[in-house]
Amino acid sequence: MNNEEKIQLILAKAMKQLGEEVDPSSIVIERSKEEIHGDYASNIALKSAKLFHLAPKLLAEKLLPYLEDPIIDKVEIAGPGFINFFLKKSSLGDVLHQIIQQGEHFGEGKKNGIKVNVEYVSANPTGDLHLGHTRGAALGDAVSNLYEKAGYEVTREYYVNDCGNQVRHLGNSLRARYHELFGEPLSLGDDDYHGLDLIDIAKSIRDEYGDRYLTDNEESERFFIRYGIDHELAKIKKDLADFGVKFDVFTYESDIRKDKKVEKAYEYLDKKGYIYEEGGAKYLKTSAFLDDKDRPIVKSDGNFTYFLPDIAYHYDKLERGYDFLVDMLGADHHGYINRMKSALMMKGASPDTLQAEIYQIVRVYKDGEEVKMSKRTGKAITHRELVEIVGKDAVRYFFTERASGSHLDFNLDLALSRSKDNPVYYAQYAHARCASLLKMGEEFSLNEDASLLTLQEEGLIMKQLAEFPSMIQSAAKARAPYKVANFCQTLAGSIHEYYQSVRIIDRDNSLLTGARLYLVKACQIVMASALALLGVSAPNRM
Repeated sequence: MNNEEKIQLILAKAMKQLGEEVDPSSIVIERSKEEIHGDYASNIALKSAKLFHLAPKLLAEKLLPYLEDPIIDKVEIAGPGFINFFLKKSSLGDVLHQIIQQGEHFGEGKKNGIKVNVEYVSANPTGDLHLGHTRGAALGDAVSNLYEKAGYEVTREYYVNDCGNQVRHLGNSLRARYHELFGEPLSLGDDDYHGLDLIDIAKSIRDEYGDRYLTDNEESERFFIRYGIDHELAKIKKDLADFGVKFDVFTYESDIRKDKKVEKAYEYLDKKGYIYEEGGAKYLKTSAFLDDKDRPIVKSDGNFTYFLPDIAYHYDKLERGYDFLVDMLGADHHGYINRMKSALMMKGASPDTLQAEIYQIVRVYKDGEEVKMSKRTGKAITHRELVEIVGKDAVRYFFTERASGSHLDFNLDLALSRSKDNPVYYAQYAHARCASLLKMGEEFSLNEDASLLTLQEEGLIMKQLAEFPSMIQSAAKARAPYKVANFCQTLAGSIHEYYQSVRIIDRDNSLLTGARLYLVKACQIVMASALALLGVSAPNRM
């Protein structure tokens, strides 16, 4: 239990003494920005004043006698009723023992038994990943990491859209390239794929199967579609694996259709009276729930719209026993959320069963100018190319350090720089500095006596380290990896300042040196864990 949780319990017990039961986790505890205001502060008196029909300051005064505890040095009331806590130095040092003992497990929440499915990327297997997919991958994986660290049971899922017009165009394009290899003129439609990479795939088909598929029929059409999908998906899987992103489950739309789950979803919705016909098409009454209008699910020609298979897929996820679902979606999916929530509510789910994160577009800049095309390929910069240029760590850090709803302007020059202005370099360098200090001081025994750490810089670092568990819970609930990036920057700044202003290794004072290296070791562990949540490495040397 960290100090924030201890203070929450102390306040909850005090409230109980006054006759009110309060959930400790609901009590807001904030780290004081200035040392004069103590180590932590709470606004509980301001929030609860109406319950007692008292002014906040009077309520704070009534709570004061019940706030004694071994970890607390003194308590003060400030302003209109804020309660400021000054902790004993020894209690601040307790966090160091926890970190050293628990190592990479420090900050992990208790297993809460909540099962969450996080679906992200889900790029159509018809070509290379673009930078929107990159941002979805970085955010989705970081959110999954946060949920796991916070105690949830997480399934990472990729939905493969291997049906519909796009994959038919892929198959047709591959067929055309295959025929071209046998001397036939190239025949590609406007909606087909003109990328030269299909030539290499066609060559592999020719080398493996010869002229077996030159006759166009239903069998060859299915073959080219499946071969193209398998090849493109294999490329996507490799690019994502190289990016540090792996999935637990790949669900194929074709399997959803093969198992008649789309028809079953339709039958269920029709039986419940949620479907009506208009103009020969079938509509779903989503406006009766959260949607702004009803949505077509069967076209007038009898074919499904994309929405009905998506409903069947989400029903399938529900049937697998998840407590809630998270969809990481691109910027063009705002209208999708409420219509899918409505479809799930028709199945008896609550509106909160589906939770979505919309992430905004990415623009790349170099020398102050937006880069829209790659000099190497003459096309838009792909996921693979950006990772090759600046490396996995820089891309993952930059793509998660801002809120998903914010537009992302990616500065190539900054990402490649080795300076304190580059946030990922700054954070990784802090970890490397810790490793270097521990290496230089390996002749000293680590000293657990945190009472020797009396400097203001040391107290600040210990408070920051103590915040790590609660930051994880907060970031997980908000699906906000940027909070982890902010934590990394704050801790890195404190580590760099400590390194520059304090003589950490003092060969004339082995006990103090051991205590300071104990603090440095704790910093190294927590910084590595924080970077890992973002999928970023923690090098020992820079």
